[in-house]
Formats: sequence, C-alpha cells, structure tokens
Amino acid sequence: MGGRLAGKLVVMTAAGQGIGRACALRFAAEGATVWATDVNSAALEQLSAEHPTIRNRTLNVRDGEAISALAEELGPVDVLFNCVGYVHQGDIFACTQQDWELSFDLNVTSMYRTCRAFLPAMVAAGTGNILNMSSVASSIKGAPNRFVYGTTKAAVIGLTKSIAADFVGKGIRCNAICPGTIETPSLHDRMAAQGDMEKARVAFLARQPMGRLGRAEEIADLALYLASDESSFTTGQTHIIDGGWAI
Repeated sequence: MGGRLAGKLVVMTAAGQGIGRACALRFAAEGATVWATDVNSAALEQLSAEHPTIRNRTLNVRDGEAISALAEELGPVDVLFNCVGYVHQGDIFACTQQDWELSFDLNVTSMYRTCRAFLPAMVAAGTGNILNMSSVASSIKGAPNRFVYGTTKAAVIGLTKSIAADFVGKGIRCNAICPGTIETPSLHDRMAAQGDMEKARVAFLARQPMGRLGRAEEIADLALYLASDESSFTTGQTHIIDGGWAI
C-alpha cells in the first residue's frame, strides 16, 4: 500500500476518540500499520473495523509493565505517538494533591513510561520518531482555570526537548504538537460539565481569533507531516496549531 507512511509501524496512545482517533485513521490511510491503544476496548474495536491496517490493544498508560510488554512484543517501531491527556479544570486552589498527581501521571509520567520502553529498540535500529501531544495551554500561553493542565503540558514540552537533545545523534527525532481548542468528545464533556453547554461553547468561541474551534482532522494533518519523512530535519520543536489563540 502506498502513501506518505507506507511501510511504517506506529504505536499510538489514546486512539479511541477525538484527536487520537483522527490521527490513527489518517496514518492508516497513508499506509502505516497502526497499533492503536486506549483503555476503551469498544472504541478500539470500532476503530479497527474502519481500516484493515489498524490493530488494537487495550492499554492503560499508567501500567508500566503492560507498556514494557507491548514494546518488547513489537520491537522497533517507526513512530511512537503519545496522544493521551487529561484536562483538570480549576486554579491552584481547586487542584487537590490527588488532582495534581493524577494529572502528572496521565499527562507526563505516561510519556516517560512509553518513551523509556520504546526508545531502546529505536536506538538499536538507528531510527525512530516520537510525537508528544502538548498544548498551547502550557509554557506557551497561560489559560485561566487550567492550572495543573498547563503545568503538565509545559512539562511535556520539556520532556520532548530533552529527548530530542539526548538522541539527535542516534537517529531519533522528538517533537511536540500544541493544539488550541479542538472539537472533540472530551471538549463536549467539559462543556456539559459546566452546566450550560451552549454558554460554555460561546465562551470557548469568544477566545478564538478565527471564530471557530479546530477540528481533529486538522491536527491529524500536522501529525502526519511530523510522522513522515517530510519532516526529517525537524526535532525538538513545539508545533503550534491553535487558530491564532497564542498570537
């Protein structure tokens, strides 16, 4: 099968819905064999049914042993895409220690686990590509009521740059994708949690210079470029895709 990712093996976390799902489908359409992982087995089955080169594995990114077992099973992969993320809403006073620890475990430590598990085979092969999902709400831009989320996503940028610097001479690239507000099931859940979904949507739209939210497929377009050999001279970068929110 031809395509911009023909012959590439991709492992992706949080592929069951939203941005992860859109990226998995786009990568598969471009010729990649995609191992889609998520905690939602039903969503993974639906995803695999949509494309013959999408394989699925139920995986909890908080389970280091399960991640290591998958890395050992698959051996060297061409692309590791860390797409998992959790959005806690509130300022520092609304963030309990439990909220803090959960946010860091899901948003940052999960990437530590996957990178540490899959990097050795990449290094041995002399080639590999890691994509980490960060956010504009990070070290790029402060966002109200995103205290621990912004903190973790800033840490993702630091993790990305550190891996890029440590392994640039060994054939490994590592980049971060930093979306703005994207239309996803997760966003809809957060809107609904505010009690008035329409009012919440209006508030999200009000901060968008383009007057609209982003689409998951638009993030997939950027991710495809970074996963492909077209971006072979790019590493350690934060790729902002936010409709002008950070201007």
